[in-house]
Amino acid sequence: MSAPVEEREFQAETRQLLDLMVHSVYSNKDSFLRELVSNASDALDKLRLEAFQNKDLDVDTSDLHITIERDPQARILTIRDNGIGMSRDDVVGLIGTLARSGTAELRKKLAEAKDSAASQDLIGQFGIGFYSTFMVADSVTLLTRKAGESEGTKWESSGAGTYTIETVPDAPQGTSVTLALKPADTDDALHDYADDSKLRELIKRYSDFIAWPIRMDVERTETVEAEDVAEGEDKPEPTTRTVVETQQLNSMKALWSKSKDEVEPEEYKEFYRHVSHAWDDPLETIALKAEGTFEYQALLFIPTQAPFDLFMRERNGGISLYVKRVFIMDDCEELIPEYLRFVKGVVDAADLSLNVSREILQQDRQIRAIRRRLTKKVLSTIKDIQTSRPEDYTTLWSQFGRAIKEGLINDQDNKDALLAISSFESTHDAESMTTLADYVGRMKVGQDEIYYLTGESRQAMENSPHIEAFRAKGIEVLLLGDPVDEMWVGSVPEFDGKALRSIAKGEVDLDDDAGKSDDEKKEAATEREERDKKFADLTGWLTEALSEHIKETRLSTRLTDSPACLVGDTFSFSPQMEKLYRASGQMLPPTKRILELNPDHPLIVALRSAHDAKADDPSLADTAELLYGMAVIAEGGELSDSARFSRLLADRLAATI
Repeated sequence: MSAPVEEREFQAETRQLLDLMVHSVYSNKDSFLRELVSNASDALDKLRLEAFQNKDLDVDTSDLHITIERDPQARILTIRDNGIGMSRDDVVGLIGTLARSGTAELRKKLAEAKDSAASQDLIGQFGIGFYSTFMVADSVTLLTRKAGESEGTKWESSGAGTYTIETVPDAPQGTSVTLALKPADTDDALHDYADDSKLRELIKRYSDFIAWPIRMDVERTETVEAEDVAEGEDKPEPTTRTVVETQQLNSMKALWSKSKDEVEPEEYKEFYRHVSHAWDDPLETIALKAEGTFEYQALLFIPTQAPFDLFMRERNGGISLYVKRVFIMDDCEELIPEYLRFVKGVVDAADLSLNVSREILQQDRQIRAIRRRLTKKVLSTIKDIQTSRPEDYTTLWSQFGRAIKEGLINDQDNKDALLAISSFESTHDAESMTTLADYVGRMKVGQDEIYYLTGESRQAMENSPHIEAFRAKGIEVLLLGDPVDEMWVGSVPEFDGKALRSIAKGEVDLDDDAGKSDDEKKEAATEREERDKKFADLTGWLTEALSEHIKETRLSTRLTDSPACLVGDTFSFSPQMEKLYRASGQMLPPTKRILELNPDHPLIVALRSAHDAKADDPSLADTAELLYGMAVIAEGGELSDSARFSRLLADRLAATI
């Protein structure tokens, strides 16, 4: 008795994705074949590894391969492998639903990319290769049996919102994907994918380097000569017959074992797309071969475009580990630091055991040595790009700079190299970024610190009260707007002997005494003392009146236009850092900061006069609260009681009308 066929609905996200697929979002429909062959190759890799690790697994690995079968008359195309296969739960989880995070972002990008040549790279970028089959097929049938299991699973769908699934008792081990192809349509860039010459062309272009044989049965016609005849008889005309022969379509070249001058650039591009599951071109290709104590070969790629999941906890793999061309694992985290997770490629080690585990890798001396070498090579390559190809460096930094800066927090061994390749926005030029070396080269005579300000946007930082005196004196300030900037500045005390200094923390003295005589310096100091005495009553009263919010009030040397600002202690958390901690669920005790006053601002002058004239006026307390609230808002902070601030402001405005 056959098992019942079960009909299910796709997830809502999957239905929307399929709708976009079916309606020809992608300009390059050839991508479906590359994705299916890549999936089949992965399945063969996994079976060989599983068979080595699990001696009880009864499988034949003597002829692992991929087969392409076609029926031009019926317009049927099948891609078959005898790899690891899938269980029923695997099929439902991986094929029947789109369980990956980032689905909403994918749909948005697909919609934005419609009719754009750039849209094709989204297939690999979002890990949806299987769904690309619906670009070229009216229906798709998947038949699979997992190695070691007795029953297989059949999955079928036309991409219209539902799929059927059933248990099949006699399914062969591995996976086959059968497509009922749509008619060829030149106007819609839909080729005849049942044509053997087209299939050979696509395999050669996209999958020539696949490590497993890709086979296809091809018919050819041969001429058959008549056998010898008796003397005097006429020799019959030759006849023809159809012969079916199995051809291997790919060369199975391991590109990482070849020197760069033996490989065509296009071959590297296609291999990059295979290992990264992306469709952009690599920005840079890095080929390494190490001999001696530890022997290994590596082929790494720096992408042109960041994957959508670069900052997600669950994301696509980076570097695959092989041992003597035997696949071991995807995304070998031990081979590259986390902040270089965007680097894709392959490492083939000669001396590791095939039975290696992630736990063993964490302790392996050879892996640690490879990691150090790869890290230094990638960083030196980025430095070379920065020096010789500024446009490519700009692309690289815009895509991956935020991730690279994570290394400044925890990779002390490569701190100097990381600082050298990092770029930052600054007040020097609104259109381009600057390196720390360039900043130091522009420092004013007598300046011995690198000034910076952190914030949520360039606009907010440029309008911050903290920057006013620096702008007035023409002193450059780095504008650090990435969340990671809040973290790394605490781990990097100096660069080139120059201390990094936040202009929103501690006391800032920008008075330029250079060139002044001793008498002039003494006169300036006397003026500051007299000014402090003149405002002493006001600063003392404000400290008391605002004691719930601040720890101290003092006169400022960093303000030129604003009446007041809030300043942290030298080693205190910035407001942005506090937000990051609270967003991650960590509770921090309230931090009291210092209120700095601009003694030349009309509001502060008037407040001092009012306090001197009538210190017990209850309206002064409201003014103090408004002054504090304005300082919080000016730096982009959040008021603890915004409703009260609004009422106080409305009452004060009403009194002036």
